[in-house]
Amino acid sequence: MFKTTVENLLEKALLERSDLFLIDFSIQGDNHIKVVIDGDQGVSVEDCMFVSRAIEHNLDREEVDFSLEVMSAGATSPLVDKRQYKKNINRELTVSTASEKIEGVLAKVTETDITLEWKVREPKSVGKGKVTLKKQANIAYQDIIEAKVMIKF
Repeated sequence: MFKTTVENLLEKALLERSDLFLIDFSIQGDNHIKVVIDGDQGVSVEDCMFVSRAIEHNLDREEVDFSLEVMSAGATSPLVDKRQYKKNINRELTVSTASEKIEGVLAKVTETDITLEWKVREPKSVGKGKVTLKKQANIAYQDIIEAKVMIKF
């Protein structure tokens, strides 16, 4: 009952703010509510406060004692929602599939897959030296085991 009430409040808040979307939601045994959100333009502290208030202000602590934690998906967290790929176009990703691990720039996102591009130095087919080649791979979402944005400083 409590979980359903919280889910409904969360759903209502996210309908009101269509730029935000849910990454993870759980309620631990001690009624600790944990919500992880992301947004098409990122997530601000105000966005987290909006979701927190939408839940907290509609629950009665007299009925159920609870704690609430609303946070944004971390920069080092794996991408889990298709919408997260769209906002990371032109950023470098590490993508693991069952057969390989690819690092490249996210060039394109469709409903079914992503396209990564990267450059490699390979020996020339004729003569000495190396040549820089641009490579790309289309990877279906269902083949992605894990995808992370590479943070560079």
